[in-house]
Amino acid sequence: MTSRYDIRTLWRVPSACLLALCLLPACRSYTEKTSRAMVLFERGQFEQAEKLFEKTSFTGSTFLSGAEAGMAALVGGDLDAAITNLTKAATFAADIEDQSILDPAALAQSLTSLTLSETMTDYKGEGYERVMVHACLGLAYLAKGSVEDLLVEIRRANDLLKAEESLYETKYQAGGFGHLLSAIGYELRGEYDEAYIDYLDLYDKGLGLPLVGPALVRLSRRLFRDDDHERFVAEFGEVPELPDDAAKVVLLAGVGMGPQKVEARLDVPTSDGIYSWSVPAYSARPQFVQGLEIRAGDLAATSVVVEDVAQIAEKNLSDRMLYLSVRSAVRSVLKQKLAQEMRKEHGEGAFLIAQIFSIVSERADLRSWLTLPSTWQAARLYPRPGPVDLVVAAQGGETVHLGTYELEPGETLFVLVRTIGPRTYAQVIGGRSVTEPAAQVPVESENPTPSIP
Repeated sequence: MTSRYDIRTLWRVPSACLLALCLLPACRSYTEKTSRAMVLFERGQFEQAEKLFEKTSFTGSTFLSGAEAGMAALVGGDLDAAITNLTKAATFAADIEDQSILDPAALAQSLTSLTLSETMTDYKGEGYERVMVHACLGLAYLAKGSVEDLLVEIRRANDLLKAEESLYETKYQAGGFGHLLSAIGYELRGEYDEAYIDYLDLYDKGLGLPLVGPALVRLSRRLFRDDDHERFVAEFGEVPELPDDAAKVVLLAGVGMGPQKVEARLDVPTSDGIYSWSVPAYSARPQFVQGLEIRAGDLAATSVVVEDVAQIAEKNLSDRMLYLSVRSAVRSVLKQKLAQEMRKEHGEGAFLIAQIFSIVSERADLRSWLTLPSTWQAARLYPRPGPVDLVVAAQGGETVHLGTYELEPGETLFVLVRTIGPRTYAQVIGGRSVTEPAAQVPVESENPTPSIP
């Protein structure tokens, strides 16, 4: 916590005030500083965006350099670079993560600490961003085929989420993407009882029910949980047994762009001086695509939202708003008291400089993970093994023909998708690419939609 003595020391040196006054107008917000990299990201030039984001001197934040570069690499298909960069972000925030898990109240101490300006602190991510770092690491490890590493990251994400909920005494509709990844990982290992727990967590949070419901029906039947099976059949309907050799096609998609921070500001002139109050607020970015359809031959399924990142970001900020508002108000009062002392010691000119500096230095912290999607969505199909023609169609955006893939009996093929504006970027993990498309015999799809010719 920055003491009153620290602020007084700065203010008692007029040359320091004047220098800071000259420099502050040149300071740009995080959104402005990273605009060049964001343009590259939005144009689909992911490698170039990654290289820019990797420079801490460019972002001004080790955490955000790792998170932004990691996301650019993940969308661009460079899984090793994604893991390296996301791990850098997680490592930088590890101390506050450990504190929050061991003692959620420790987070409150950092929230009540006082600094000259919000932007002068090391940025280690908002609570939901730290959770998302580990979820994205989990996705990258899943794509690499490292299920054990996936499960480690999701356990960490779940622990962090519980700490946030404990601190603010609330429940977020969060963690859905992590629970889904964890369930998939356990299913790949044949640990269906563990997968069942993750699907139950999704069910309890009301997330992705068109996808989760059929999974609970199947697993409750497989695990002989008769009471649960009866309850879930009544809610979602009976789901037929899958053939033993059925393959799986799983769509995992980040849709759209998450919100960005803007400044909410109030300057109040009084007889003693101008009191400035400034806090961040989230502003939604335009969303072109609402959802996706995955087609595998004659089968089709529409994606469902398993985590609303934009909604969680706004809720998380709302929970911290009291802390941020009080900190801004206290800073403003202290600065005005010190401005009055500057007037007594150095005259009206120094007081005027102090007033201007007080206004300019009271800035909201607008740093946030800009490359996060607005929502995480998923869908699943169960085609028979053999060649299957894959297509991803964005509702309000592009349709991408991924080609034909040969699926082995029981194999799981993943389609990782990110939509940015109307553009759709997809990569296929698994299967064997073949040149000639083939007719597909439909078996069944969860959350089905009619095939589109």
